[in-house]
Amino acid sequence: MRPEAQVIPLNTDAAEHLVREPGGLDHKVASALQFVRRRLAGEYEIDEFGFDPELNENVLLPLLRPLYERWFRVEMFGMEHIPDTGSALVVGNHSGTLPIDGVMLQVGLHDDHPAHRNLRLLGADLVYQIPVLAHLARKSGHTLACQADASRLLAQGQLVGVFPEGFKGVGKPFSERYRLQRFGRGGFVATALRAQVPIIPCAIVGAEEIYPKIADLKPLARLLGFPYFPVTPTWPLFGLLGLVPLPSKWMIAFGEPIRTDEYDPAQAEDHMTVFNLTDQVRETIQNMLYDLLRRRGPAFLRA
Repeated sequence: MRPEAQVIPLNTDAAEHLVREPGGLDHKVASALQFVRRRLAGEYEIDEFGFDPELNENVLLPLLRPLYERWFRVEMFGMEHIPDTGSALVVGNHSGTLPIDGVMLQVGLHDDHPAHRNLRLLGADLVYQIPVLAHLARKSGHTLACQADASRLLAQGQLVGVFPEGFKGVGKPFSERYRLQRFGRGGFVATALRAQVPIIPCAIVGAEEIYPKIADLKPLARLLGFPYFPVTPTWPLFGLLGLVPLPSKWMIAFGEPIRTDEYDPAQAEDHMTVFNLTDQVRETIQNMLYDLLRRRGPAFLRA
């Protein structure tokens, strides 16, 4: 004779909690469907530079977050030097063969800063000559590295990021790792002086080891119109697999802001003032790099 089936009472309060819980599956599915509906209906906004905050928040940052949290295990220091509101110019060292350091900096400021600030990075011309990359860069808040765009962003109270080394920094050989290249003519200092906004030095340790550049195929680079064509221990030897960055340990630190409101905006045209401030920023970042390297230790030691 079959035993009677037991009836287990359903806790309706618990079930309702599971459905409505912000981190629950139902909530995520509902949020995703609402996001798709808004996109199809055109119910979203972009600014004059092409920045799409909703797409950045719901698609682009989540794609980058696993790299930030699990692969590079990024630690942030000195976040108190980043203002909760208002404009500032974040100036960092650039490295890594491919400019992944910029997007990791962007994720960190959005996720780990109390005000979840969006960093508006200034990118090189080459970025905006590559169709898909240019579109994604604009959508994520980046814009062309020019004085006009930087000034407009700062006037709007945005947090702007710049890498004065440019391709000289990101494309330098592994043998010169963590040695800063020239900071150009100090255009970023002149922009900060005109806008009267603080310059925040930023040091990034970890990017140098992700694609150690051991050679440069210059004839091929000229043929393709690239500033360099790198050879690393894994690229091009292992093909597409060689594009996977090595899982180095990253640390990013922000230094005390360097005030520019103590100067007259007209001093942006004074070459000596611009040179001295540029040298101060560069020296500060170089010393911060040495300090972070000592604190980090081996690049591939798993915690």
